[in-house]
Amino acid sequence: MKFFLDTANLAQIKEANELGILDGVTTNPSLMAKEGVKGQAAVMNHYKTICEMVNGDISAEVISTDFNGIIEEGKKLAAIHKNIVVKVPMIKDGVKAMKWFTDHGIRTNCTLVFSAGQAILCAKAGAAYVSPFIGRIDDSGWDGVLLVEQIVKIYKAQGFKTQILAASIRNPNHIIRCAEAGAHVCTSPLESILGLLKHPLTDIGLAKFLEDAKKTA
Repeated sequence: MKFFLDTANLAQIKEANELGILDGVTTNPSLMAKEGVKGQAAVMNHYKTICEMVNGDISAEVISTDFNGIIEEGKKLAAIHKNIVVKVPMIKDGVKAMKWFTDHGIRTNCTLVFSAGQAILCAKAGAAYVSPFIGRIDDSGWDGVLLVEQIVKIYKAQGFKTQILAASIRNPNHIIRCAEAGAHVCTSPLESILGLLKHPLTDIGLAKFLEDAKKTA
């Protein structure tokens, strides 16, 4: 399973990249705003910087909701760098736009997916990625990982090539469960990835090894 970082923070991207496990980055307007990136020119330049930092797919999200607007915006984003994947919302014009992008050699990531039916439409439109939002489904009282399992089953049965990108990850256990479910990619905050490092027995064991090492010095 590939690890993507869900952020627009350059310092966090650098840290994850230095770990040697980063495969890509996903962003959205909220994450850009969080970093104080304002204005179209600044946003485009920020995407370019991220692409130069990471050797992998970088999802750049459109903010238009009509077909023509999505197409024009998506073409500009795709022109930034070969690793850009245009992130398109799961709406009627979004599906139509994803098919257009597919037919014109531009890869897409369908975002805000909350059902298997939506995931089927993504695959039919030729999206490179489908992004089910695990954490937000959990917030509504359902188990988001079960949706990942359902999409995995459908895609295998139908031979769809779209990769399942588990999004809205809230904790390390989400990452582990999505890996078990068969997600191709998991995008999460750096905190959740670093959380995979932690185990009290590791800390205890290391402390014991270091203590014993002093005895042999």
